[in-house]
Amino acid sequence: MHDINGDSSSIRRVAIASFIGTTIEWYDFFLYGIAAAAVFNVLFFPQLNPTAGTLAAFGTFAVGYFARPLGGVIFGHIGDRVGRKAALVTTLLIMGVATTLVGALPTYESIGVFAPLLLLLLLRLLQGLSVGGEWGGAVLMAVEHAPSHRRGFYASSAHAGAPAGLILSTGVFSLCALLPKEQFLSWGWRVPFLLSLVLLAVGMFIRLRLRESPVFERLKNEQGKERIPVLTTLRHPANVIRVALLRCIDGTASSIYSFFAATYAIQHLGFSTATATSGNIVGGVVGLLILPVAAALSDRVGRRRAYLAFVAFATLIVFPVTWLIGAGVPALFWLAMALGLGIANYGQYGTVSAYFAELFPTGTRYTGASLGYQLGGAMFNGTAPLIAASLLAWAGALWPIAVLVMVSGLISMVTALLSPETVKADISAPPSTSPSTPPSETVQA
Repeated sequence: MHDINGDSSSIRRVAIASFIGTTIEWYDFFLYGIAAAAVFNVLFFPQLNPTAGTLAAFGTFAVGYFARPLGGVIFGHIGDRVGRKAALVTTLLIMGVATTLVGALPTYESIGVFAPLLLLLLLRLLQGLSVGGEWGGAVLMAVEHAPSHRRGFYASSAHAGAPAGLILSTGVFSLCALLPKEQFLSWGWRVPFLLSLVLLAVGMFIRLRLRESPVFERLKNEQGKERIPVLTTLRHPANVIRVALLRCIDGTASSIYSFFAATYAIQHLGFSTATATSGNIVGGVVGLLILPVAAALSDRVGRRRAYLAFVAFATLIVFPVTWLIGAGVPALFWLAMALGLGIANYGQYGTVSAYFAELFPTGTRYTGASLGYQLGGAMFNGTAPLIAASLLAWAGALWPIAVLVMVSGLISMVTALLSPETVKADISAPPSTSPSTPPSETVQA
């Protein structure tokens, strides 16, 4: 095994840059989901009844997730051929512009059916493409700069951007939701989206100053790059499928807790928008605390063992968390978000930050990790709110949604038990062999 060359201060700078960049990306992406739960059904689908409007709003939410695998392929190609830094700068620029334009978009009242079409087919699609390439690059920059015995810990800096982005987007949106309802629906909901332009400027300044990954630099210097990384990756698809299925529980649960639960609390429990979305802040704060702990644990006991512990916890607490949500008490609702979203879901994130990257060789690492991760996002994150809303409309109760989360947990646990351990994998294997070596031969079971 070889440690990546570089001093601790440069590794910390990369980790901080990964954290700030992904925070901005996830601020933009999560903001859309929160707005879909709170206002898009009213402003962009007013011709539908409340249930149908909610389903339509979550349908546009799902489009962003369905675009993410394509974004993973496109930016994975750039990241594996041109460089990790080039891909990350491009994804941030696209996301920032698309999110700002959502804030300037005319509503159904102004331009009719073109409003949801622009929202659905253009801006949300661009968001999905962008975030599809973001995660892989941010994690790889941290993993490929870090010493081997702390790869999990440093890689979690990129994943920590998810709860931080959730806190930031929910906090800003909740503040705007304190406006009188007429003003909020008229212009207040736009403010968080327009603020993305400021965050874009900050993020671009940080990312343009990043150093390229030393592992990729060596690959480039030794002429080890793959000509078409996605084709090489798909010749050995086992790890792409493995990553997607490992995401079953975190994708399903995170979207239900982050987005569907807020909609349920507003529409069925009578919570104000600020009270309901504050649950995301609680879950995000707890997640920020638990993520580095879970990541450090994965460095000590192994990725798979740490992951299984958090998945088992997530599966066991589903019905208690569902009861807390359905109780209709704000404090219990926030406790549910702390347990389900904060500890269970973000704990899993901490254990897989390095795991997914370690499953792939250097020449196809960006493409392979991104494609598997984003396929899981499309299959599970993107569909979960829509399925949950449909189950609620069918049963008039939350228990079928709890069963859905439990089944997703079992799928992820079985997948983990059939997966290799990678904590001791040599991710800096010589470029002459790593791009063409089957993934199963690059890890130590």
